[in-house]
Amino acid sequence: MITTCQCSGRIRSLLLVFLSVGMAVPAVASDWAGFRGPGSRGISDDTDIPTQWDDTRNLKWRLELPGKGYSSPIVVKDRVFVTCYSDAEGDLSSLKRHLLCVDRNTGQIKWAKTIPSVVRERAVPGFAGRPGYASHTPVSDGERVYVLFGNSGVLAFDMSGQQLWQQDVGTQSASMFGSAASPILYKDHVIVMAGSESESLRALNTLTGDEVWKTEADSFSRSYATPVIVTNQQGIDEMLLPVTNEVWSMNPDNGKLKWYAEARIDTNACPSLVADNGVAYVIGGRGGGRAAIRLGGRNNVTESHVLWSKSGGSYVPSPVLHNGHLYWVNDKGIANCIDIQTGDEASRKRLNAQFYASLVLVGKHLYAVSRFDGTYVLEATPEFKQIAHNQLTDDSDFSASPAVSDGHLLLRSDRFLYCIATDEGQ
Repeated sequence: MITTCQCSGRIRSLLLVFLSVGMAVPAVASDWAGFRGPGSRGISDDTDIPTQWDDTRNLKWRLELPGKGYSSPIVVKDRVFVTCYSDAEGDLSSLKRHLLCVDRNTGQIKWAKTIPSVVRERAVPGFAGRPGYASHTPVSDGERVYVLFGNSGVLAFDMSGQQLWQQDVGTQSASMFGSAASPILYKDHVIVMAGSESESLRALNTLTGDEVWKTEADSFSRSYATPVIVTNQQGIDEMLLPVTNEVWSMNPDNGKLKWYAEARIDTNACPSLVADNGVAYVIGGRGGGRAAIRLGGRNNVTESHVLWSKSGGSYVPSPVLHNGHLYWVNDKGIANCIDIQTGDEASRKRLNAQFYASLVLVGKHLYAVSRFDGTYVLEATPEFKQIAHNQLTDDSDFSASPAVSDGHLLLRSDRFLYCIATDEGQ
């Protein structure tokens, strides 16, 4: 069942999907202020990121972290923010989350906050790597940084590290994998997918943390995707999110459903969507499917707006859209290239590694960070020509997507935060 605060009546009770071209973050062009960077697209126009590095070459600094995590780093001017968790043993009664603010140029910690769990979290299966305790990437509007810490809620800090507010978003622990979707910003709202915490999607006021609206759906418990905000060809903002079997478009001002379309997203919906020229592209599901959906419309647009829908997608990593092709590397290490006009496969390439991180496009190169086997740099063409395979002396888990800002590539593992930059630029 789906209910929405500030509106009455039942909406459709199925899993949904939202897509977005950009988050409303008034930050400078070089900032990477939320999950997948500007517009949630995983694309950087930076021209100075090295394609090759190791422990002695193009490694500007390395910082040991106080805990593990799948969350991505973000960059706001000269500050890098990253979250992690510690003390996740036994009954989880001592579980803690950490938020670090790091100087981008030196790798020195400016400030760090430790947040004990408000209530006891549900244990996550060991095979899942316990990602749900720190898998939500922070988001910043340049004045404050916002984090979701599962059952401990959403917290806001100013840029000097002072906690401004903390808001509960539920303690239900509905999902066996914990929660994963990252908060996004829209106008003066922090929008949070709290599927595991309360089977809800919520908007909070950025200044006070007060709830602005809430939409509830039992199907949200199987959606791990970060919502995205796009502007359709009529100039209207839509919030898009994938859920099992469907994609949903919602009004980001009030959380009401605008339209939905059936899509081949079985079981868990993890990848975020991307959009361009009035069309949203969705991949996802354990079995993996993909679809293209024209934005706009009302109610059920499956027959009228779905341009193509085919099998074959990605279970965890999100795609990148570039020059008429959709690119992604799935969790099993298959690099995929899809023609966006037809949905047909243009090519594929096997990489001998496992991937949870999403691709990042920097200039003409795709950066694919594997969990345990380094970073592959590929040409962003259907041929997938391999430019480099870079490895660091770190055998822990690299499941976080990278961040790119002003000549710096930020990578995080379960042990360290790394800054990659050209030796000449240091």
